[in-house]
Amino acid sequence: MSSGSCRLGLWHVHVYWSGSTVYRVRFATTVIPGNVPDVLRQFCAGRPVDLSAFDTPALYGDEIYPAIYRAVRNIPYGSTGTYGEIARRAGTSPRVVGQAMARNATPLIIPCHRVVAADGIGGFSPSVEIKEELLAREKRGLRKLLVERKANHE
Repeated sequence: MSSGSCRLGLWHVHVYWSGSTVYRVRFATTVIPGNVPDVLRQFCAGRPVDLSAFDTPALYGDEIYPAIYRAVRNIPYGSTGTYGEIARRAGTSPRVVGQAMARNATPLIIPCHRVVAADGIGGFSPSVEIKEELLAREKRGLRKLLVERKANHE
């Protein structure tokens, strides 16, 4: 298994991976040496990239958490879904969705930052500021993509 980290603002994103499978992602204030897959490095730099090519063991099984993670994985880049919406898709309650998000071992791969409360942003570990930054980066990236597409069609 390989590991390494890349910068995300003031944070470092630690990634533990092998091939196209990511086993763990965590946010920390310290760097760990090693490589990170290039597409993850691009994502952390704010580029609009698709992380769906990465696999994670958390997506598999008949239990409720994998069902929730699969529903979250379907939230498009630059978009959000509420805990209630994900709960309806997965056949559970918003509280269980929140518990699954808190236990998500592979944020970014399972983009839990895209799950928000009906009346606000919701939580994020270790800091809600990371969630705010990720959502802002995706919004900017999506705008950039739309501008580029429009320019290519003119």
